[in-house]
Amino acid sequence: MNSLPLQENLKKFTCIGTCPVRNILSRFSGKWAILILCVLSENGPTRFSTISRAIPDISPKVLTETLKGLEADGLILRCLYPEVPPRVEYSLTEMGESLMPIINQLITWALDHFAAITGKSLG
Repeated sequence: MNSLPLQENLKKFTCIGTCPVRNILSRFSGKWAILILCVLSENGPTRFSTISRAIPDISPKVLTETLKGLEADGLILRCLYPEVPPRVEYSLTEMGESLMPIINQLITWALDHFAAITGKSLG
């Protein structure tokens, strides 16, 4: 257990500029980012249209914005192939891959507690 007094212990969350919870987790904890990361993890290099089919309730605009954000954060790689028509594929970077065991633990936890939290069954 942390031996710092409560006030000292909570200071790490109060500085907006350096709080890891605010500045790192918010980058991929939106509604769509984790789902996109899971699709890429399970399928390897994946085209935009395939991601869109895998997550049918995301709009093309939001998918594009989320992919750009994940790329800017270094979690995914966008590879443009010089073909006619051009082919673009997205894949996880090494850093994105390193995040997946944590996300997979979260998925396991969510599956285990889904009914208790939502009142709905998975079946």
